[in-house]
Amino acid sequence: MTSEPQRLQYLEAMGLTAWVSRYVLPNARSTPACDWELPEAAPEADHGERLHALLEEAREQPAAPRPEAPTQERAARPPRPGKARAALLGDNPPSTEPDSGAEETAELAAQAPGEALRFAFQVACLEGRWLLVLPGEQAPGRPQLMLLANLLRAAGIDSPLPVFQDFRWPLQEGLPVHEPLEEAREGLKAFIAGASRRGWAPCRLLMFGQDDILGRVLSLEGGHCPLFDLPAWQSPSLSELSASADAKRALLPQLLELGAAWRDAAGEVSDDR
Repeated sequence: MTSEPQRLQYLEAMGLTAWVSRYVLPNARSTPACDWELPEAAPEADHGERLHALLEEAREQPAAPRPEAPTQERAARPPRPGKARAALLGDNPPSTEPDSGAEETAELAAQAPGEALRFAFQVACLEGRWLLVLPGEQAPGRPQLMLLANLLRAAGIDSPLPVFQDFRWPLQEGLPVHEPLEEAREGLKAFIAGASRRGWAPCRLLMFGQDDILGRVLSLEGGHCPLFDLPAWQSPSLSELSASADAKRALLPQLLELGAAWRDAAGEVSDDR
């Protein structure tokens, strides 16, 4: 079950502001309270009825077998009273259930809060269709943006670059974390879902560079991103490409394939219209 702080964190990832009243305005009408119908309580039995019920239960208890020969152990330990007799005499019979201390300890260990995954990346959406992801906390500088524009132009994608924005996880520090990977994925999905209000409708993911933690969250494999159920493509980082002409030449065939996919997707959109 999602806690209130985690719910607010997901709302923040989606770009939604949660408003909570801080002050009570003077002369403001009070919020109407809901009336809940409570079930009627069963009539409580009087003392006489409870006593007769206990006596009937005591009669139903099987008689203890007579010991063949009294021993010191049996003499030192009186027979344990039944539930009815214990209730009448005020005795507390020992519990016959096995000790569950080990099970409770294991359960508490499984529920102990963990540490949140930490990652950051820069993200933009090309014409609202292709997600461009740059792992790292630092925003791309002018040289990296010029290189990215040239790569897209080499692929035959003539489109102005969108504005990048950063995403960092966790959004809030100090929240209890029970499933770090699953909670990070839910937060990232909430962020992309919230971006749909700005016109994002991603149908492909392009990632320049790599990050171990972000790779676990996105779990790119075989040209697919199962987290968003999108085709995915990954290349070396822009910094690595800018420093190596061989890396850029090796990337050219993949860029041509991306350009063909871009034109095919644009044709499908035109046919739908």
